[in-house]
Amino acid sequence: MSGHNDPWTLAIILGLACVTVITRSFFFISSKPWKLPHWAQRGLQYAPIAALAAVIVPEMVMTQGQFITTWQDARLFAVGAGAAWFFWRHGAGQAVLGTIVAGMAVYLPLHLGLGW
Repeated sequence: MSGHNDPWTLAIILGLACVTVITRSFFFISSKPWKLPHWAQRGLQYAPIAALAAVIVPEMVMTQGQFITTWQDARLFAVGAGAAWFFWRHGAGQAVLGTIVAGMAVYLPLHLGLGW
């Protein structure tokens, strides 16, 4: 390889740029309205929670790529407190904010105070 200026690298960059522009502008090219099927709309309702779970769950149960092997981890108790708050207050308003506050109220003393 001769570096970043070889023809294949430039061709791949240009090809990827074209694919990106075409796929992102696909909805603007069509003159008639485009609607997702009902099953796709319903599936997309779960995308935010699935993405959040994919980011948060590993942080709750793993440390440096390994599962937590001790119960003396502040995250476990914080998750329990947050989940309890959420299920107790679900549907009563402020459930998400309360979940965060309850989890942090348990996590901070255990983590900072006991070093868990």
